[in-house]
Amino acid sequence: MSEILNIALITACFAVALAFILGLMLGFFKDFFAVPQDSLTVKILEALPGANCGACGYAGCENYAKAIAKGEAGINECTPGGESLPDKLSEITGFKVEAVENVVAVLACQGTYLHAREKGIYNGIETCRGAKLSAGSTKLCSYGCLSFGDCVKACKFSAITLNKAKGLPVIDRQKCTGCKMCIKECPQMLFKAVNTKLKGAIVLCSNLSSNRQSVIKTCKIACIKCSACVRVCPKNCIVMENNLPVVDYSICDACGTCIEKCPTKSLAKLNFFT
Repeated sequence: MSEILNIALITACFAVALAFILGLMLGFFKDFFAVPQDSLTVKILEALPGANCGACGYAGCENYAKAIAKGEAGINECTPGGESLPDKLSEITGFKVEAVENVVAVLACQGTYLHAREKGIYNGIETCRGAKLSAGSTKLCSYGCLSFGDCVKACKFSAITLNKAKGLPVIDRQKCTGCKMCIKECPQMLFKAVNTKLKGAIVLCSNLSSNRQSVIKTCKIACIKCSACVRVCPKNCIVMENNLPVVDYSICDACGTCIEKCPTKSLAKLNFFT
């Protein structure tokens, strides 16, 4: 029995000693092989929010900071940093601040379970991309939201939640930073980055089909391509492109006539988030 205890004690001591030696070696090699960062990169990195969301187009804040320091990236690419960040980076780098467009994400789909029926029971991978690849769509409307919430997982700012009762994501525009990660993640391309200063109407539908009867059957609140909005617009600022209304906001005066006359209410007030 004592011999077993001795062996156990020796083994434990050996393990502790080995862990201590490995710790010292890791600390040494970390410093030895560390890539030195220039002081400018460090200052830029300290000013960035540290979200590592990728909205700037770089893999994390550190890579974006390095790109700025090298003059390879602008100082207004970090939307999560807020309106004051470009000014801070300008002071650090001496680079000129360019005009920044404040945007929020808008979901161009209103097809709840009540309005857009499901094709059947889906038994595949419960992600939007999985459903898109395996079934094309979970709803009769092949352009509609797939309702699994890939956008919720992609948002690093908790600005999107999934309303499971309706089957649609909900955007908290107070939290949305305009990072566009939901736009990149959605396989149905249902999210749009909208300038917060624009006013007028926006179509909350992404159904590009020209078959009106098919659209009417698959979603009760979709754009039915009737062109009523085009005809009633007093400013003639709406045209149909790819079977959806497109508004020229340089002309639109936000009178709301098109919204009022839309038979399916697929048009909404653009400044609803201001």
